[in-house]
Amino acid sequence: MDRPPLKVEIVSADRQVWAGDVINIIARTTEGDIGILPGHEPLMAALVPSVVNIVTSDGRSETLAVDGGFISVAEGNVWILSQDAVMGQEVTLDEAHRQLAELTTLRDAGDITDEQLQHLHILDAQIRAGTTVQSG
Repeated sequence: MDRPPLKVEIVSADRQVWAGDVINIIARTTEGDIGILPGHEPLMAALVPSVVNIVTSDGRSETLAVDGGFISVAEGNVWILSQDAVMGQEVTLDEAHRQLAELTTLRDAGDITDEQLQHLHILDAQIRAGTTVQSG
């Protein structure tokens, strides 16, 4: 028996980033990657800076980057709440690579703050999301 698609909403601090019907979503929690399919048991988990991959009910793929946050699954609905979330096609790859190089230099020199290290991880996720969408 086919289950109806999941209703997904991805929200950042200042906007709704994406919403739609989904048949599969993969996100990275603090415990590792998790796949959500229709009929998934209720869940609440913390996310880490990472790429979120979505397969829509009409078979399209969507890719975005989150800076962490939470994922909640209940009664056929999935919410991803993140301070900053960006669709792969919105990433300016040249600028993200430039910032990543600067932060990598600081990290390699041992002169990086926790906030800068967190931003490095976010940039890495944004670059992976942007490269996936913009090269494919």
